[in-house]
Amino acid sequence: MTDEAVGCSRRRLLGTAGLAGVGMLGLGACATRPAKAIVPPGIKGKVIARTGEIPVGGGKVVDKWKIVVAQPTQGTFKAFTATCTHQGCTVGSPKDGVITCPCHGSEFDATDGSVKQGPAGAPLQEFTVRVQGDGIVVE
Repeated sequence: MTDEAVGCSRRRLLGTAGLAGVGMLGLGACATRPAKAIVPPGIKGKVIARTGEIPVGGGKVVDKWKIVVAQPTQGTFKAFTATCTHQGCTVGSPKDGVITCPCHGSEFDATDGSVKQGPAGAPLQEFTVRVQGDGIVVE
Protein backbone atom coordinates (compact mmCIF):
# COMPACT_ATOMS: atom_id res chain seq x y z
CA MET A 1 0.00 0.00 0.00
CA THR A 2 1.37 3.42 -0.91
CA ASP A 3 1.46 6.47 1.34
CA GLU A 4 -1.12 8.05 -0.99
CA ALA A 5 -3.53 5.15 -0.40
CA VAL A 6 -3.95 6.09 3.25
CA GLY A 7 -4.07 9.81 2.48
CA CYS A 8 -0.71 10.63 3.98
CA SER A 9 2.67 11.73 2.72
CA ARG A 10 5.93 10.51 4.22
CA ARG A 11 6.72 14.12 5.12
CA ARG A 12 3.44 14.52 7.05
CA LEU A 13 3.85 11.16 8.75
CA LEU A 14 7.42 11.86 9.83
CA GLY A 15 6.61 15.42 10.89
CA THR A 16 3.65 14.31 12.97
CA ALA A 17 5.61 11.41 14.43
CA GLY A 18 8.47 13.74 15.32
CA LEU A 19 6.17 16.20 17.05
CA ALA A 20 4.30 13.45 18.89
CA GLY A 21 7.47 11.57 19.75
CA VAL A 22 5.73 8.31 18.95
CA GLY A 23 5.50 6.89 15.40
CA MET A 24 2.10 5.27 15.88
CA LEU A 25 0.51 8.57 16.89
CA GLY A 26 1.76 10.02 13.60
CA LEU A 27 0.23 7.16 11.63
CA GLY A 28 -3.12 7.66 13.36
CA ALA A 29 -3.10 11.36 12.48
CA CYS A 30 -2.72 10.53 8.77
CA ALA A 31 -5.19 7.67 8.50
CA THR A 32 -8.22 9.54 9.84
CA ARG A 33 -10.00 12.39 8.12
CA PRO A 34 -13.00 14.43 9.25
CA ALA A 35 -16.26 13.64 7.49
CA LYS A 36 -16.98 17.32 6.88
CA ALA A 37 -14.57 20.08 5.94
CA ILE A 38 -13.93 22.94 8.31
CA VAL A 39 -15.95 25.88 7.06
CA PRO A 40 -13.64 28.75 6.04
CA PRO A 41 -14.11 31.95 8.07
CA GLY A 42 -16.71 34.31 6.67
CA ILE A 43 -18.52 31.78 4.48
CA LYS A 44 -21.04 30.27 6.90
CA GLY A 45 -24.55 31.38 5.96
CA LYS A 46 -23.41 32.93 2.67
CA VAL A 47 -24.83 32.11 -0.76
CA ILE A 48 -21.98 30.44 -2.64
CA ALA A 49 -23.88 29.79 -5.87
CA ARG A 50 -27.36 29.98 -7.39
CA THR A 51 -29.28 26.78 -8.08
CA GLY A 52 -29.76 27.81 -11.74
CA GLU A 53 -25.97 27.95 -12.23
CA ILE A 54 -25.48 24.29 -11.31
CA PRO A 55 -26.60 21.82 -14.00
CA VAL A 56 -27.83 18.33 -13.11
CA GLY A 57 -24.81 15.99 -13.33
CA GLY A 58 -22.48 18.98 -13.40
CA GLY A 59 -21.43 21.93 -11.31
CA LYS A 60 -18.89 24.69 -10.93
CA VAL A 61 -15.86 25.75 -8.96
CA VAL A 62 -16.36 28.86 -6.83
CA ASP A 63 -12.83 30.30 -6.90
CA LYS A 64 -13.53 32.90 -4.19
CA TRP A 65 -14.07 30.15 -1.62
CA LYS A 66 -12.09 27.26 -3.22
CA ILE A 67 -15.30 25.20 -3.20
CA VAL A 68 -16.74 22.99 -5.93
CA VAL A 69 -20.56 22.82 -6.06
CA ALA A 70 -22.36 19.94 -7.79
CA GLN A 71 -25.91 18.79 -8.49
CA PRO A 72 -25.54 15.00 -8.85
CA THR A 73 -29.33 14.51 -9.12
CA GLN A 74 -32.19 16.95 -9.69
CA GLY A 75 -32.57 19.16 -6.58
CA THR A 76 -29.65 17.64 -4.64
CA PHE A 77 -26.73 20.00 -4.16
CA LYS A 78 -23.32 19.07 -2.79
CA ALA A 79 -20.25 21.15 -2.00
CA PHE A 80 -16.67 20.01 -1.49
CA THR A 81 -13.28 21.60 -1.03
CA ALA A 82 -11.91 22.36 -4.51
CA THR A 83 -8.40 21.40 -3.43
CA CYS A 84 -7.29 18.00 -4.75
CA THR A 85 -6.08 15.70 -1.98
CA HIS A 86 -3.17 14.49 -4.13
CA GLN A 87 -0.99 17.59 -4.44
CA GLY A 88 -3.28 20.53 -3.75
CA CYS A 89 -4.25 21.59 -7.28
CA THR A 90 -7.67 23.14 -7.80
CA VAL A 91 -10.08 20.59 -9.27
CA GLY A 92 -12.20 21.31 -12.34
CA SER A 93 -15.96 21.75 -12.54
CA PRO A 94 -17.99 18.54 -12.25
CA LYS A 95 -19.11 16.90 -15.48
CA ASP A 96 -21.24 13.77 -15.79
CA GLY A 97 -21.08 13.27 -12.02
CA VAL A 98 -17.26 13.36 -11.88
CA ILE A 99 -14.92 16.03 -10.48
CA THR A 100 -11.53 15.80 -12.22
CA CYS A 101 -8.21 17.30 -11.17
CA PRO A 102 -6.47 18.74 -14.23
CA CYS A 103 -2.97 18.32 -12.76
CA HIS A 104 -2.66 14.53 -12.49
CA GLY A 105 -6.05 13.13 -13.51
CA SER A 106 -7.52 12.19 -10.13
CA GLU A 107 -11.29 11.75 -10.31
CA PHE A 108 -13.80 12.21 -7.50
CA ASP A 109 -17.48 11.23 -7.28
CA ALA A 110 -19.68 14.35 -7.27
CA THR A 111 -22.16 12.68 -4.91
CA ASP A 112 -19.85 12.10 -1.96
CA GLY A 113 -16.37 13.31 -2.92
CA SER A 114 -14.91 9.79 -2.88
CA VAL A 115 -11.95 8.89 -5.07
CA LYS A 116 -13.00 7.19 -8.31
CA GLN A 117 -9.47 7.17 -9.81
CA GLY A 118 -6.07 8.06 -8.35
CA PRO A 119 -3.42 9.15 -7.82
CA ALA A 120 -5.40 10.89 -5.02
CA GLY A 121 -5.81 8.54 -2.08
CA ALA A 122 -8.29 10.54 0.01
CA PRO A 123 -11.74 11.98 -0.75
CA LEU A 124 -12.59 15.65 -1.13
CA GLN A 125 -13.94 16.99 2.13
CA GLU A 126 -17.64 17.85 2.05
CA PHE A 127 -19.39 21.00 3.25
CA THR A 128 -22.96 20.88 4.51
CA VAL A 129 -25.17 23.06 2.31
CA ARG A 130 -28.85 23.92 2.05
CA VAL A 131 -30.99 25.64 -0.54
CA GLN A 132 -32.41 28.99 0.54
CA GLY A 133 -34.64 30.48 -2.15
CA ASP A 134 -32.52 30.13 -5.28
CA GLY A 135 -29.23 30.26 -3.36
CA ILE A 136 -26.96 27.45 -2.14
CA VAL A 137 -25.81 28.30 1.37
CA VAL A 138 -23.03 26.77 3.47
CA GLU A 139 -24.20 25.78 6.95
